[in-house]
Amino acid sequence: MKTVCTNFAERDISIMKITVQNTDVTVLSIQDQDYISLTDMASAKSGGSRAADIIKNWMRNRYTIEFLGTWEVIHNPRFKVVEFDHFRMNAGLPSFVLSASEWIEKTNAIGLVVKKAGMEVRMPIKI
Repeated sequence: MKTVCTNFAERDISIMKITVQNTDVTVLSIQDQDYISLTDMASAKSGGSRAADIIKNWMRNRYTIEFLGTWEVIHNPRFKVVEFDHFRMNAGLPSFVLSASEWIEKTNAIGLVVKKAGMEVRMPIKI
């Protein structure tokens, strides 16, 4: 791991790069919580121009929604379980489409972070 920069605007922030299967993946640490870049991983799979599509397809999967919902129930007391149930029941259907931004907005999720400039999606992890 290589630290790129630290301590932005009175918050303990560091940006690191890890190499996974010859691909650099950004890990952002904010106040002792690590976030891994799903966008970097998706870009490595299909090229940067289709990363958003890869993430949207991943979010259509029922198992993904169940994983994200379970994580939120454990770590987020403000998570909207009723909205989660709606997404869980529809996930996997051909007509089901869900973006990371919509998931965050509708469920009050904290487990995904979307950086609008350049469509960056991050997920908390422990390394």
